[in-house]
Amino acid sequence: MNDVPPPALAALLAPARLPKGARKDALGLIAKVAGGGLVRDLVFLPPNSAIDRRLRVPIAETQDGDIATIEAEVDGYIPAYKNLPHRIRLRDETGFLSVAYFRGSKEMFERMWPVGQKRLVSGTVTFYEGMRQMLHPDHVVDPDRGEAPPPVEPVYPLTQGLAGRTLARTILGALDTVPEAPEWLEPSTVKAHDWPDFRTALEHIHRPTSPEDVAPESAFRTRLAYDELFARQCALRLRRQHRRKEPGRAVTGDGDLADKIIASLPFAPTGAQQRSVNEIYADMAEPAPMLRLLQGDVGSGKTLVAALAMARAAEAGLQSAMMAPTDLLARQHGVTLQPLLEAAGISMAVLTGRDKPKDRRAIMEKLASGEVAVVVGTHALFQEDVNFKDLGLIVIDEQHRFGVSDRMRMVAKGFAPHVLVMSATPIPRTLALSIHGDMDISILDEKPPGRQPIRTVAMPSTRAHEIMDAIREATARGERAYWVCPLIEESEAVDLAAVEDRYEELKALFGKGVEIVHGRISPTAREAAMERFRSGESTVMVATTVIEVGVNVPEATIMVIEHAERFGLAQLHQLRGRVGRGDKRGSCILLWKPPIGPAAKERLDTLRQNDDGFAIAEVDFKMRGAGDVLGTQQSGLPPFRLVSPEAHADMLGAADKEARLAVERDPDLKTPRGQAVRLVLNIFGYADAAELARSG
Repeated sequence: MNDVPPPALAALLAPARLPKGARKDALGLIAKVAGGGLVRDLVFLPPNSAIDRRLRVPIAETQDGDIATIEAEVDGYIPAYKNLPHRIRLRDETGFLSVAYFRGSKEMFERMWPVGQKRLVSGTVTFYEGMRQMLHPDHVVDPDRGEAPPPVEPVYPLTQGLAGRTLARTILGALDTVPEAPEWLEPSTVKAHDWPDFRTALEHIHRPTSPEDVAPESAFRTRLAYDELFARQCALRLRRQHRRKEPGRAVTGDGDLADKIIASLPFAPTGAQQRSVNEIYADMAEPAPMLRLLQGDVGSGKTLVAALAMARAAEAGLQSAMMAPTDLLARQHGVTLQPLLEAAGISMAVLTGRDKPKDRRAIMEKLASGEVAVVVGTHALFQEDVNFKDLGLIVIDEQHRFGVSDRMRMVAKGFAPHVLVMSATPIPRTLALSIHGDMDISILDEKPPGRQPIRTVAMPSTRAHEIMDAIREATARGERAYWVCPLIEESEAVDLAAVEDRYEELKALFGKGVEIVHGRISPTAREAAMERFRSGESTVMVATTVIEVGVNVPEATIMVIEHAERFGLAQLHQLRGRVGRGDKRGSCILLWKPPIGPAAKERLDTLRQNDDGFAIAEVDFKMRGAGDVLGTQQSGLPPFRLVSPEAHADMLGAADKEARLAVERDPDLKTPRGQAVRLVLNIFGYADAAELARSG
């Protein structure tokens, strides 16, 4: 195979060079802004906006506030005096324009503005005491040398010490080295959208002919964003295809242990649980390692699905490990899994960083000998001294709290173990494709029987005393309540004080049965407080969002969220899911502080009217845009450069479909179009995926 890189790739991956006259340290500043110092990094830095300098008129035709480009003769100047600026007087056949500077020396202005010579000047015209003036013009050039300001000037993000002119000149110098590239998209896609080719699109966002050319919605920027989405989805598809070819082992069983777990349940699994379990069993029966995402709303029964997958591994004589992000969640998973696994006679242990050395050693010996079939733990599980007899299944809870390297370290502890990733944060399916496109996806979109919808009400914070009365009645009946206060970085000290004030107020009302939990409390103290709340020793928990994910207290029936208008929809929904987990119906009270804005009101109304996490995620996506979700870094993917999540997220499905077809038709990327796909993968930073296709 020809290993000489295509000209477009060689040009794009070459180091960028500074234009003549630029300061040597500018390249470091440019790399900081562009995310790297290669030609690719510079040409993939899209402008934020553009300044329209196409208005070229005589002086007398300019209006107050116009951005104008004017050719005129230098008539004379008035040096700065006291607090007055330097003034240069320009004239044309229609009138006079005064150019003013508050900084600079007389010598500099005499050099820049020789009397009697013409200058082309561009900037904002304002009126001062009836006279037209231009304060600190953006461009001053000599038309006799053939110089001219750009008719439409892109505006780029900058950093301290970097001049916009230097960045623009460096980008254009880089752009001029990039040749045309072969087309990697289907001709029908390009034709349907009337898109330019890749090189033309780049040219137009950096040398725009109108300000609209640089807008995220323009055909030029949209074409480039689609290229980036297409490259990412091709990379994910190739990784998935390669993983399916990796040597693994088929894990099958007779269903005996799984049947015992199901027989121990007080209810039948939901249709969604059965469907997901069947998908997982089918994956485990393949001779290639499974990588499946189990997405389920709060309380949709992910733990049961995980237990049945572990039972299948145990039926094949293999061990399972479940990773949770915190000690608290690991221990809680242990409490939930224990009765399920016990019903099937499957031995289980919990291993976290808090275990005493003696207990830890005992668990590790049982894991190494195979005496323990299932271990639940935290980061402690992938330490070097933890060994398994035969690890066949890894379950990862809340994957976004673990990096890709964590997952790989865990996988290395067994022979090609199957991996099941669980997430309680519903995200729209199109976004799941982008973030988890290398995984197969199972969705739990039904609630287990007996789960009652949570009553959700919104009320102004002036009615907080009514809620306190309701909490008093509920705790008298043996129920428990959460009171959540926001904790937002900018004003952490103020917010923390608010949490502590609310704690003192509730303690005065309810006595010592009130706990406080927030991020500044040590993990040990936090866990002790949670344990007292879980056991019933205390009945009211005042907290920040540290209790958001995974905490399970069946007796908790009231969730009060103070300043609910400051929370995102997904977060509100997660918090609400902490109550109503037992046999009593839960209530969620959204306290908002007047006045409330329309966007915040819409969020609270959406939550009141809806308890489906996936539907809420769709609304959240439309309201908030995909910024946070599409930018997810835990997936081990490069960040987007040309995609604007708000403007381009709706193209993701089409890009994924096109990527799937491209990879299915030419899995080794050998055809001319396959070579072009290989090129776009390398251009956008997915060289690893291009190599996977090469290695078959």
